[in-house]
Amino acid sequence: MTTAAADPLFPGKQFISTTLEVLEAKTTMSGALTRRYLQRAAMAGIIIGLLYATNYAIIAAFDTVPAGDGTLRQLGRLIGAIIFGWALIFIYYSRSELLTSNMMIVCVGAYHRRTSWSRALRLLGLCLAGNLIGGLLVALLLRYSSIVEGGAMAEMTAAVEHKLAYLADGPGGWVDLLIRAILCNFCINLAMLLVYNGLIDSDLVKCLVMITAVFIFAFLGLEHSVANSVLFGIVGLRDGLDLAAAWGNVGIALVGNFLGGGLLIGFYYAWVNDDSRWRRG
Repeated sequence: MTTAAADPLFPGKQFISTTLEVLEAKTTMSGALTRRYLQRAAMAGIIIGLLYATNYAIIAAFDTVPAGDGTLRQLGRLIGAIIFGWALIFIYYSRSELLTSNMMIVCVGAYHRRTSWSRALRLLGLCLAGNLIGGLLVALLLRYSSIVEGGAMAEMTAAVEHKLAYLADGPGGWVDLLIRAILCNFCINLAMLLVYNGLIDSDLVKCLVMITAVFIFAFLGLEHSVANSVLFGIVGLRDGLDLAAAWGNVGIALVGNFLGGGLLIGFYYAWVNDDSRWRRG
């Protein structure tokens, strides 16, 4: 691993320039190449769905292994979260489009006036639609197969019940859900900050950064709007679902994800590395 030369006062300038270049490509795709952009977003939904289901399958598998007075369930949670961490790597290296990381990118662009809010919202809306389409495809494939029958499905059903309970718990539960969503996308976009900032040129280290970020989100039970949507789809197609509570969960998670990734990473790092006023002074 080597480090790039950086301005000691504004060390994140490389991150800003890289993010703005990425934004330009994404804006072009979401405008002139809408169908292809949706396809790339759908692939991210597929990846999230498959890896998230794998996470719960691993937990279920270890939960059947006896260990003293209990099982190896906690070890399963640990390994499942690590495996799920590869989802962000697959998305990044396949150049797929994930809503939550794009929240950071459009906020950096909005701060630097490289995109309008109408174009930013179009990009995010198309990305969300594509992510949901990909997640729905995974849910349909799992619905008509036996891949997640048994323990894996029981784990996912229990997870859905837990996530929907935030809505039933009233304002206290809503705030809990919001905080978990803020921290979730803060972790995801902190990883993308490290990937984009030019200080890491080793693909291995980039992968470890992304795995760690998603591991934190999965192991601590943080809330990711796209992952929740896919999980709700998988369980809902088999067992039915309280749609109002599910949409409520996703809505609050979207707000929290935007605050954590868009504001706390995107806007903050755009502002803290803005040297225009300093140079004018």
